[in-house]
Amino acid sequence: MGTDDAEGFPADGEGPVREIKLGPFRIDPTTVTNAQFATFVKATGHVTDAERFGFSFVFEGFLPPQHARQAQRVQAAPWWAAVPGADWRHPHGPGSDVGRLQNHPVVHVSWHDASAYCDWSGTRLPTEAEWEYAARGGLEQARYPWGDELTPAGRHLCNIWQGEFPTRNTAADGHLGTAPVKSYRPNGYGLYNVAGNVWEWCADWFSVDFHVTGPRVDPAGPADGTARVMRGGSHMCHASYCNRYRIAARSSNTPDSSAGNIGFRVAAG
Repeated sequence: MGTDDAEGFPADGEGPVREIKLGPFRIDPTTVTNAQFATFVKATGHVTDAERFGFSFVFEGFLPPQHARQAQRVQAAPWWAAVPGADWRHPHGPGSDVGRLQNHPVVHVSWHDASAYCDWSGTRLPTEAEWEYAARGGLEQARYPWGDELTPAGRHLCNIWQGEFPTRNTAADGHLGTAPVKSYRPNGYGLYNVAGNVWEWCADWFSVDFHVTGPRVDPAGPADGTARVMRGGSHMCHASYCNRYRIAARSSNTPDSSAGNIGFRVAAG
């Protein structure tokens, strides 16, 4: 597990490479879809954090020009706009909907929302170690779920940013935003889109060094923290600033955060 890849981010705690032992577990082949999340909301009346807060973060390129000009921005990442009314039902804010996106990953869901879905469905979020093991698909130390080359023979095998970030996305991989959850071919364990498409919440609190001396059998992260682990990258990742669509790459966010490129898949066992 982990990596010492020269393309990696040591400050994220990707390394060192280490041997981990995991007990048996099951994991869903895909991230949770809009259709599945709608069933959960209908059954429980769940109100997401984005709905309670009244806003969520949307990439500026998906907004009408007037809305893009008026929206508050994240200073360190000005392409993110805090859009009132953006939530899982309205992924680009008021006027948008998920009508034609039923088999796309649900987005604008926080870690809390994902955990509530798990409680309802009798599942759980995967640990970070489980996620990485499953995402590797049986390959040892490969950079991507299919090998070490991003586009073998010129084929696009994941949904990430194509062109120049953040101003021009050519959509050469077939998608400007999210892709259906069974896009591209699955990895060796049958998992789809573990590279790109949407970031996926994991159960663990995030730490850059806990794993260095932490457990080597069924690790589950530190006992507490301020942010939860996210893995897999998203359709907004680009080599020029965030090549975190590599299998060993890591990121994090506060558990009440949501955005148009964050989703989750469930595990059990």
